Amino acid sequence: MPLVPFEPFRRVDHWKKEMDKFFNEGLPSAFGFQQEFGAPRMDVYETENEVIAHCEIPGLEKKEDVDIQVEQQTLTIVGTVHKVHEAKEEQYHRKERYSGRFQRTVALPAEVQAEGTVAAYKNGILEVKMPKVQNSARKRIDVEFH
Repeated sequence: MPLVPFEPFRRVDHWKKEMDKFFNEGLPSAFGFQQEFGAPRMDVYETENEVIAHCEIPGLEKKEDVDIQVEQQTLTIVGTVHKVHEAKEEQYHRKERYSGRFQRTVALPAEVQAEGTVAAYKNGILEVKMPKVQNSARKRIDVEFH
């Protein structure tokens, strides 16, 4: 039987995750509140020449509904998802789809430039490709030790 090192806080970490899940998902739905969209989920990764972000934003209808801002090492996406079907509040049995304003700002792993940034929206996924700043002005500074 292999020996496993004892980690006293492993159970505390698991308990924290369960409590976060309960307060973010379980408790609001128990009282009839819907979880706000507000901050869409996002994947950010980098290649040799660019930083790429994939953002889940279902329900966008036109390009005027989303605004993308790129500054050095920050990406901000702001927009609005409009209701597709209007119904009276008392006609709903379940209301889980979000409509309204959203915003998300994330720090990027490298400095990027706004010029050359392109975005495409397909099947509810917004893809933003940002070229990295090619910083040839960087120079290694040697430290003198005495």
